[in-house]
Amino acid sequence: MLLFKLIKKFYNYFLSKDKDLARRMKSLVGFVPVNLKLFKLAFLHKSTVNESYELSQNNERLEYLGDAVLGTVVAEYLFKKYPSNDEGFLTKMRSKIVKRKSLNMIAEEMRLDLVLNEYNNNRLSRSMLGNALEALLGAIYLEQGYSKTKRFIIKKLLRNYLNIHELENYDDNYKSQLLEYCQKNNKLVAYKVIAKYKYEKRDRFKVAVMIDDKKMAIADDFNKKSAEQTASERALLKLGLIEEEV
Repeated sequence: MLLFKLIKKFYNYFLSKDKDLARRMKSLVGFVPVNLKLFKLAFLHKSTVNESYELSQNNERLEYLGDAVLGTVVAEYLFKKYPSNDEGFLTKMRSKIVKRKSLNMIAEEMRLDLVLNEYNNNRLSRSMLGNALEALLGAIYLEQGYSKTKRFIIKKLLRNYLNIHELENYDDNYKSQLLEYCQKNNKLVAYKVIAKYKYEKRDRFKVAVMIDDKKMAIADDFNKKSAEQTASERALLKLGLIEEEV
């Protein structure tokens, strides 16, 4: 089995038609994949039509798996790092790390957009970056197992691309910030679902945040609470209470 893997890695790195991907993965994740097709699939978004794949094949299943592994690793990492903090603190910290914006930022810094551009014939959206990162973690888990995936997440992702101590004092609950502002200034804040529609066969919500019955900002998302958070962030930006992240 070991000899087979060595031969397969040699083939993937030097002879395969996807040898450029094998070499890029060596640089990104620290090893040459044996199942190179699995890692190629991690970067194939469902909106792409690719003749070398069946239409049903995309990175969503790997994304699902990677999301679960990432959540478990981060939860364990925080549990050990903060032995005196309560469940509420740990939950908030985990949310800050695994939220879509953080994953998009990490994927961008890793330059996963370069790989996505090679295997997708459509315009890349920012969310595709974080999705691809989770799918990549799913592929690493299937090939290397939990222990090595955990090591990759902690050493390569958490320590290289995130400042955990900065996150401790970073308040990303825009809804609570907006509520606090309104309470201090005797203003009434409310959220209103102004549309519910289907997108990619899923329900999507368009939400408006109202201050004293005046529409301040609108956002949409697959999750109503996420839409409210984004709308709150946009309202805070409009009010000049926070600065836009670069």
